[in-house]
Amino acid sequence: MNNFYKAIILSFLAVPAFAQEGDSKDKIVVSGSQQIDALIPQTDEKINATKDSDWGKMNAYTDINVMSKHINAGARFEYLDHPMPGYEPDFKGWGIRHYFLNLHYDKIDVTAGSFYEQFGSGFILRTYEERSLGIDNSLLGGRVVLKPVEGITVKALTGQQRRYWHYNDSWISGGDLELNLDRFIKGMAEKNTYLTLGASWVNKYEKNHGDITSLRTDEEGRTYNDILNTPDYVNAFDVRANLQLGNFSVLGEYAWKTDDPSFDKNYPYIYRKGSVAMLSTSYSKSGMSILLQAKRSDNMSFRSSRSMSGTSSFLNHLPAFTMDQTYALAALYPYATQPNGEWAYQAEFGYKFKRKTALGGKYGTELKVNFSHVHALNRTEVDKVNGTFVGTEGYTSDFWKWGSEKYYQDLNIQINKRLTKSFILNLMYMNQYYNKTVVEGEGGMIHSDIFIADGKYRFNKKFTLRGEVQYLSTKEDEGDWMYGLLELSVLPHFMFTISDMYNCGETDIHYYQGSVTFNTGSHRIMAGYGRTRAGYNCSGGVCRYVPASKGFTLSYNYNF
Repeated sequence: MNNFYKAIILSFLAVPAFAQEGDSKDKIVVSGSQQIDALIPQTDEKINATKDSDWGKMNAYTDINVMSKHINAGARFEYLDHPMPGYEPDFKGWGIRHYFLNLHYDKIDVTAGSFYEQFGSGFILRTYEERSLGIDNSLLGGRVVLKPVEGITVKALTGQQRRYWHYNDSWISGGDLELNLDRFIKGMAEKNTYLTLGASWVNKYEKNHGDITSLRTDEEGRTYNDILNTPDYVNAFDVRANLQLGNFSVLGEYAWKTDDPSFDKNYPYIYRKGSVAMLSTSYSKSGMSILLQAKRSDNMSFRSSRSMSGTSSFLNHLPAFTMDQTYALAALYPYATQPNGEWAYQAEFGYKFKRKTALGGKYGTELKVNFSHVHALNRTEVDKVNGTFVGTEGYTSDFWKWGSEKYYQDLNIQINKRLTKSFILNLMYMNQYYNKTVVEGEGGMIHSDIFIADGKYRFNKKFTLRGEVQYLSTKEDEGDWMYGLLELSVLPHFMFTISDMYNCGETDIHYYQGSVTFNTGSHRIMAGYGRTRAGYNCSGGVCRYVPASKGFTLSYNYNF
């Protein structure tokens, strides 16, 4: 263990004593959390669920944080030696890979150890944790945040990115400047006008090891391995402006990076610069909201290790611009952002019809309409050498032109209405186009219509029953699906849930689930049994494939 790690751990252990000696009136607060998700798997040939040598699978996390007036410290213990199904091979392991020491005052904040950070919308830097996807791409190093005067924030950082139980070899450094002009221009805030300007820079230093080769064949059939000369330094930049004028707001952001050959599908190891542009506008007032967004990304895959695939080596994040779905069949075909490039649009309109009107009725009616569309870029392939683009620029692309291929599209219409004091009904219709070949590698375009009814009835202060009925209709893939759910809440401690997702098309398979949840104080325990369909688990356009499974499940959460 090198001196840097030793210093971090010793500083963490010394925090309580230091804080106590520094200020006798300074309270020390210890907080944390415990999360355990476990599965006792069973073999089920009908759904292709297999059982390996492990009798049980478990993901366990324990976070401990010590906080005082000017010093915070924390560490996380992770036990993933027998991980839940569907994670990458090097996800397996156990130990402490997240720990930090933080000193903070009015105008300065300094962190040493593990930390998460996001510049702007995350186009050139976003490190975060999402346990359901197996993502923890934090940086291990140092970060300084300065606020020299009100309205100015300056950030500087450096470190190595975590890759499960190791750290990628590259060094990531960067800085961010954000100005709140309304703090300096008199009268802006009085007129409910706010303007924020931001600029960011990120540098990746990844030594060219000379071990990336390109296989090519000449016209006479002879095969060659060319060693690619990859750049040691890759720079990325981001500029943005966010204006809020009363109920109206607009965000414009543009980011670009220098050539950075990486191992991504369609165009691996090409020497083309990357870029992403976004415009987002919104308007809201009492009872109404409007959102309009557009984004164009081109070759914006930015990894701390160019030879890796998967999700945890990404330094940046490109939002999907599609609606996050919570209903089972609406989330059956989730879209994953294509880092090689796409045009994406999203529009949303929300309106609440007032009470005691023709459409509002006695209690009012809420309407929300969301439309998303994602399309390929227009590409003209260039510099193809002996059947491959590797080592060349790969293609050119006109900014405003679309390609011929649709990646994804959906239209969502939701109506939420309280029919009585005790009963609330939510209705949803979704029309979806999902290009399974683009997202998953094969399968073609899937067009589906989805119908959902969700009702909740409150019998009294103790008992509430919620039910869902869903139907997905399609002529592609595995055909139609049906889904039903009943959920009984018994306050203050229990919740009982049963559900079944049934493919009434090609497979004729039921994916049934049953669970009991118990809550008391800061403890939450859930025990269940059933089948899980193979598919993709997605969040914000980032997805993880989860294989089919069957068995007993147990989940425990505790916060203190």
